[in-house]
Amino acid sequence: MSEIFGQSVRFHKMQGCGNDFVVIDNRGLNVPAADMPDWAVKVCRRAFGVGADGLFFLEPAPKDSGLDYRWRFFNSDGSRPEMCGNASRCAARLAHALGLAGEVQVFGTDAGPIKARVFPGTDQVKVQLPRPRDVRLNLELEVNGEAMSVHFANTGVPHVAVFVRDVSRIDVPTIGAAIRFHPEFAPAGTNVNFVQVKDPAAMLVRTYERGVEAETYACGTGVSAAQVLANALGLTGPEARATTSGGETLAVSLESGELFLTGSAQLVFSGELFLEPLGLKLP
Repeated sequence: MSEIFGQSVRFHKMQGCGNDFVVIDNRGLNVPAADMPDWAVKVCRRAFGVGADGLFFLEPAPKDSGLDYRWRFFNSDGSRPEMCGNASRCAARLAHALGLAGEVQVFGTDAGPIKARVFPGTDQVKVQLPRPRDVRLNLELEVNGEAMSVHFANTGVPHVAVFVRDVSRIDVPTIGAAIRFHPEFAPAGTNVNFVQVKDPAAMLVRTYERGVEAETYACGTGVSAAQVLANALGLTGPEARATTSGGETLAVSLESGELFLTGSAQLVFSGELFLEPLGLKLP
């Protein structure tokens, strides 16, 4: 149909616990890095594009890097976070399917190399996230005129955790946005997770995501930060399962100081993306 609708590229739509992504294999297309934020904004726009929380390009690894491949990841607003836990599982499973990497793999991100293991015959993928850093407990903030105690950790990207009695009663868009843009976390801002600890091995988590600027169905680095902080506060053991607002469950474990995230990664569909309606073009 390209002779009728013009230039097109192959794409894949994946989701990890309801966090959805468009994936483009850039090995042969060579979309310039400078153009990628514009692609993310236009392709991820719901109703007018494919619609997604984010977009990432898969590319060859730099020579002698020790990596199987690398990605360039973008939020739907064109911003480029260092890491995304749910997307990392999607990347690993699709890269394995495309022949970029084996069941055990390492790929490059802005947060550093990410190790992953794909479990064939299932939709499960386990990724090793960056070591948690900048952990800060019991930060006292004023949020919308009220005092609030929050906790902070960077699990590849910055996250705040707010522990609450009942996550279903929280106004995530309003309170999440207020904390996300709070001066304490300027200029980069932060993601915000509202966490209800049910027992030492189970949590409920709702997340307001920076870059999407809304509550999403799940956030892999967010539930990981929630577990890091809950464990530091003595609320959970070294491993916990987090049920997200999308109803999916992610397993997060702390093993000898390393942080691991396990959950599903599913290919929803593949298709042909026509560029002209989106105002995009290949070089």
